[in-house]
Amino acid sequence: MKYIFRILTLGLFVVLFGCGSYSFTGASIPEGTKTYQVNFFQNTANLVEPGLDRDFTLALQDLILNQTSLDLVKSGGDLIYEGEITEYRISPTTATAQNTAAQNRLTITVNVRYYDTKNEEKDFENRFSFFYDFDGSAQLVGGQKDTAHEEIFERITQDIFNASLADW
Repeated sequence: MKYIFRILTLGLFVVLFGCGSYSFTGASIPEGTKTYQVNFFQNTANLVEPGLDRDFTLALQDLILNQTSLDLVKSGGDLIYEGEITEYRISPTTATAQNTAAQNRLTITVNVRYYDTKNEEKDFENRFSFFYDFDGSAQLVGGQKDTAHEEIFERITQDIFNASLADW
């Protein structure tokens, strides 16, 4: 019985640690990378929502902090994220028989520049966008606006994370 337990323990150890480092988030952190910085994402969209730039910057910082062991720094990071919010648009998606919007869509687009100071081949500039649909008779204010922003930020920040740190 002791012999079987030792074999199972050894097998578990090999599976967990034998293939190098493993992350449940899918992050592939380059060796020697210890820090990251997220520069302020200025809102340059035609329709400016106050505080959106700050909220997005914090959302990206928090996602990377929570899904990696990297330390957030203000400057000199091994990985650097910067860019701007280029689109904040509300548009009708479907109409009623009375020619009014039955459903509206909020779309946010962010242009991101990513720099890996350890491996310049990983650098990129890309646009990330997502949307939130809501009832045409509703105003995008208060709790509904907060929910819309949170859902969009969650998707965009995860897409940025996957593009920069997930080697799938």
